[in-house]
Amino acid sequence: MNRCTLDGMTGSPAPADPALAFPFVGGRPCLDFVATLGKRHATPLERIPDAGALARWFTEAELTAADTPARVTARELTDARLLREALYGLVRAAMAGQRPDPADVERVNAVAAQPDLAPQLGPVRWTARTPARAALSTVARDAVLLVRGPLLERVKECENPDCSLLFLDDSQARRRRWCSMDRCGNLAKIAGYRSRSRAASGR
Repeated sequence: MNRCTLDGMTGSPAPADPALAFPFVGGRPCLDFVATLGKRHATPLERIPDAGALARWFTEAELTAADTPARVTARELTDARLLREALYGLVRAAMAGQRPDPADVERVNAVAAQPDLAPQLGPVRWTARTPARAALSTVARDAVLLVRGPLLERVKECENPDCSLLFLDDSQARRRRWCSMDRCGNLAKIAGYRSRSRAASGR
């Protein structure tokens, strides 16, 4: 269990609303970070409403240690949200084979150019002078590598119309349709069962 302080700057407790829990179904850090804004096609769901929530995401994404969560400032929270939307625009444009917005490219490149997390041997996986900004740089670099690499063709959007999560399809047949079977896949199965039941009862 992750241990986070509760001062709003270095961490926050897990949210009471399950919808605000961070989904880690993308298969890449950049896609998981994009998922901190949910339901993009409906009423957007902000999962990092404050600096503490962003610090908690860094911890749950294993970009900072649970016993030393990153300190996140209000400015870093704003920058993180701007980066998130630039990442989303960049990936969606790449998926569609379109030219990305130059502003998105500029923002992602600027963050990716900053010092990122340095891997460490031992109980501490990463180190950085400014953990929050280094974590964001690591996420931005991951996005650059994804859109410039061969795995881009495996990136999909969940087929649940109420879900906007992006994920890397690593299934052998490349037929994955849902962000997660525990999330939207299960909902689709339930909806299909109810539809068949109604059709059978109407005969």
